Amino acid sequence: MLPRPTILAFDTSAAHCAATLLRDGQIVSRVEDMAKGQGERLMGLLEDLLAENNTTWADLDGIGVGTGPGNFTGIRIAVSAARGLALGLGIPAVGVSAFDAAAYGLSNVIVCLPAPRDQAYVQAQVSGADQDARLVELPRLKAFPDVPAKAEARFVGPAAQAVGQAYMGRAFGHADVVEQSVIPIEAITWIAAARRRHETKRPAPMYVKPPDAAPSRDAPPVILP
Repeated sequence: MLPRPTILAFDTSAAHCAATLLRDGQIVSRVEDMAKGQGERLMGLLEDLLAENNTTWADLDGIGVGTGPGNFTGIRIAVSAARGLALGLGIPAVGVSAFDAAAYGLSNVIVCLPAPRDQAYVQAQVSGADQDARLVELPRLKAFPDVPAKAEARFVGPAAQAVGQAYMGRAFGHADVVEQSVIPIEAITWIAAARRRHETKRPAPMYVKPPDAAPSRDAPPVILP
């Protein structure tokens, strides 16, 4: 039997700073709600979590990190930290999307995540469907994954109710929504533990849409020859 891995995972893609430690098959989670300040808090939270569970950085076998979609700056904070820790410790870092975290332990689901301004991020994790992640507008959906009717897929995720209602209208019912099996940060941890031996790519942000940023009104600098 392979030894159980020790995994540290974290996520700052939304209005929180969340972390978990998986050791000896047991998970300990810490989630702190915050709209800003994740960059200043993250490393302290990780240090606290390790110390409280008699674990050192050298004990870790892998890093898990949430890659979004979500807050542009928050995603970059966590992904940058994961890459730096993995490089410094010589262990793998595994990026896990919020879609995969919401669908952990489930199949045949349409994952729905909240987005700003009456929108939602949607990904159909359904065989035979278009599985590209996309941004849809609520309450009117201008685009939606092509999901075969025979799949009888259900909706999952924090925006499942809103997306399901907008997509199906009066035909939408409670039976069309399935609950997430574990909280997202714990799902990130379990997925990272399973993938760490085979992961070859460094974690990268998943944005789905370009960041909200207005172009500068100032003239660009002159580049000298």
